[in-house]
Formats: sequence, structure tokens, C-alpha cells
Amino acid sequence: MSDQATADEAREFAAAFRDFMDWVNATVPRERNEVSALVREFLGTERVRHSVVSRDLPPFEHVNLQTAVDAWSAQPGRTVDVRGIAMPPHFTIELQQLVVGEHTPPLQLTAPGLADLPNGPGSTLGCLKLALLLVTDADGPYVVLIQGPGEHHQGLEIEIAGLPVAAAQRLLAELDRLRAEVNVYRGHLLDVSLDPMGRISLAFAAPPGIGRDDVVLPDSVLARVERHALGVAAHRDALLCAGQHLKRGLLLYGPPGTGKTHTTRYLVGQMTDCTRLVLTGRTLVAVGAVTDLARALLPAVIVLEDVDLVAEERSHGPASSPVLFDLLDAMDGAAPDADVLFLLTTNRADLLEPALAARPGRVDVAVEIALPDAAARERLLHLYGHNVPMTLTAEDVTLAVERTDGTTASFIKELIRRSVLESLQDDPALTAVTGAHLARALDDLLDTAQAVTRTLLGVGVDPASLPAGGALGASPGRAGWASSGRLITAQRIRRYNG
Repeated sequence: MSDQATADEAREFAAAFRDFMDWVNATVPRERNEVSALVREFLGTERVRHSVVSRDLPPFEHVNLQTAVDAWSAQPGRTVDVRGIAMPPHFTIELQQLVVGEHTPPLQLTAPGLADLPNGPGSTLGCLKLALLLVTDADGPYVVLIQGPGEHHQGLEIEIAGLPVAAAQRLLAELDRLRAEVNVYRGHLLDVSLDPMGRISLAFAAPPGIGRDDVVLPDSVLARVERHALGVAAHRDALLCAGQHLKRGLLLYGPPGTGKTHTTRYLVGQMTDCTRLVLTGRTLVAVGAVTDLARALLPAVIVLEDVDLVAEERSHGPASSPVLFDLLDAMDGAAPDADVLFLLTTNRADLLEPALAARPGRVDVAVEIALPDAAARERLLHLYGHNVPMTLTAEDVTLAVERTDGTTASFIKELIRRSVLESLQDDPALTAVTGAHLARALDDLLDTAQAVTRTLLGVGVDPASLPAGGALGASPGRAGWASSGRLITAQRIRRYNG
């Protein structure tokens, strides 16, 4: 084949390919650009010249934004036509692209996609995932684009086109006001978590259902805890009139498994008029952002479990933890008249940063939740066994109380469970848990082979011997019951454990 023939074939192929591409461009544009065409037609030639104004929001605000948009859309004099956008995987879109009409991915109009998100305990709300709002009101026609978190769009964004910048900013401010006014999180108990991307997530939690009689503390100690946590909230107006601050910090400390978490659950269960945010483990890194949220939802309680994980004294390591500074800044940043309670628990009070523990206004009161004495252990036996068919004699109870000296509330809870298992071994109908079953369960728990089990239940654990962060003691107290304790001043906390 000659070079001329090869060149002719190449030219013929190029011409055929060009014709093919012309045909593609002639037939596809309407399908590829129908969303952009709708935006440009709706806005008109003058309004497409305005700048696009955008606002990024935390993903947990998605349900609040939808609630605010629903209320805003229903206001008199405003019509809102909602259009969904179908977009292929791995593409992203900005409203500016739709306004310009160039460099857009292949988009199609469709029914709006919805994310079904909790907007309260036991209820959900359909929230727009990716949608255009074609709006007409006193400001004329304009377009709002809402993009929620997704696989290829990590944040929550709202964009406005077709309005002068000042008018778009007023609209965003109005939506901010509505989000605050209808905030679905206000007054609820919320568990704070972090998703794999490190973003804050809030989940509505069930009320703890713990009554005062379920907290095994000396009356004087429980009364002091209640006065600092609940009393301030109950008398907020009178305190403010007297020039007294509402912001406060309460620290519960002591060995693992004695019931610090149980006490906090009782307190937050009583503060039903407050927004209560609970942080544990790795979520403590979010304390700064959560405190900002709490300030917007006053009155509020921020529970920080095992705070020694981030509030370890700076001298104990080569560098200070930025989380520690976030915690200190959060506690200092709340205004004195803000009704916010920082409720902290720790197994290692001796490791706490002195700036956190000793300065009034950060932690005002610290209470030790110590090992239960004999009277408390007897109460715990009855509390944990109240749903169990127990037939114990006075002698059975006395012996069990004696043999459990030095144990924790978590240990006694496990003792009751194992006693039930012992009874089931003898009688699957579980007609009665006797003193013999209780004794066998105690023999098993106190056996030398169960040393690690006892450690996990907090028995024989000196908090000062725990590694930084209290790894062994981080979990037993989650199911424990407060048993006994004494009040100490914040200035004395550094003398804990001698």
C-alpha cells in the first residue's frame, strides 16, 4: 500500500470521526445541559450576571437546614419549585457552572432525592440531597442549590444565584435565624460521634430512666452534686439577678467501676429542659465544635467521659495535646451568664492538668466516687437484684456483703448476673436465686483464675497505677452505679491519691 493511499484513508477516517462528533454534539446537548438551560432561562439574561453566593454548614445541620427551608418556603408571597438533579457517579457540580452553562457534567432533571434523617427521638424527615429550588418572591426570580453530604461531596452547602450579593446574604441570614429557631436538637439528649471522615454526627439518645433512689450515694454527697448541677439550672434567674455566674464545671473522679457514668446519666436524665451532649473516647477531640453548638442551644450540658484521655498534665509528655487546649478554651470561652454545665468524669484525677482542675470557672466542684462501703454494697445487691426472683436470708446477704469488701459496683452487678446463671444451671425455669447460687458465683469471681476479670470490673485497681488515659478503667463504670463519695474542693484535687 502506498503512502498516498495511507494518507487518504487517514483523512477519510478523520472526516468520518468529525462528522460523528458533530452528530453527538447536535443530539446530546439538550440531555447533557437541560439543568443549566433551565437555570439560565429561569433567571434571564440580567440575573445570570450576579455573583453566586455560597455557605458551607456542618453535615449535622442537614436536618435543621431542611426544617428551615420548609418553613421559609411556606411563607406568604413566595413560590418554590423544587427540582432534583441526576448526576453520574464521581462528578461534582457547582451552581456557578449551571449559571454559565459550560463545563457541566452530564446532568438530568429528576424527582428530588431525599435523605431520611432523624429529626427527633423516633421520627425522621426527608432532606434534599441534591436539588434546585426555583424561587419567586418579592426579590424576583432566583435559584437556590442545596447539596447534602454524599459519597463525592463531603459537606453541606447552600448556594444562591440571581440575587445581588447583599440580598443573597440576607437570605442566608434568614435561613440561619430559622435554623436556630426550629433547631431539632434543642432540649434533647444527644450522643456525639465522629464518622470515618472525622465529621461530627449527632444521634438522639433514649432517656436514661434513672431515678434518685437508683443512685447509691450518701445523701449529703448526692445533695451536693444535685445542688451544683441541678440547683443552678433551677434558680438561674435569681442567680443572674444576684450577679452570680451560671457557667460551671463538675468533676466526678475515682477508681474504675464505681459508678461515675451512672451518676452522670442520672443528672442528665433530670435536666430535661437542657440540650445534653455526651462525648466519650475519640469524640473528645470535637469538644470545641460541640461547645459552640451548646452555646447556640442553651441551656446546655456537655458531658466529657474519661476526660483524662485528653486532659493529662502537660508535663507528662513531650508535647501538649491540642485537644487539651480545645477543652480549656471551650470552658473559658463560655460566657459567665451562659447556663452551661461541663460535667466531667475521670479515673485519674492526679493526672489532670492543674489549669483545668484548680482554676474556678473551669471546674468549680470535684466529687470523689469511691468504693462502696458495707451499707452501699447491701443496697447495690438489692438494686441489681430487684427484677430477679431472689430468696436470700439475712445471713446470705450479710455474708455476701462481707465477702465483697473492696469491690466495685460493677463487680456486684456482675455477681448478680452470674448468680442468675448458676440458678439457671439448676433450674431453667429460674424459680429462685438462693444464697447457694450467690455463694457459688462469688467463689467463681474471687477465684485466682479470675484476676483479670476482677481487674476489668475495677476491683483492686489503683487509679494511679493505670497507664495515661486509664485504659483498663475506661469501661467498667459505663454500667456502674455511684456508691459513695466525698466532696473535695478543686484546689485539693492535686492531692488525690496522696
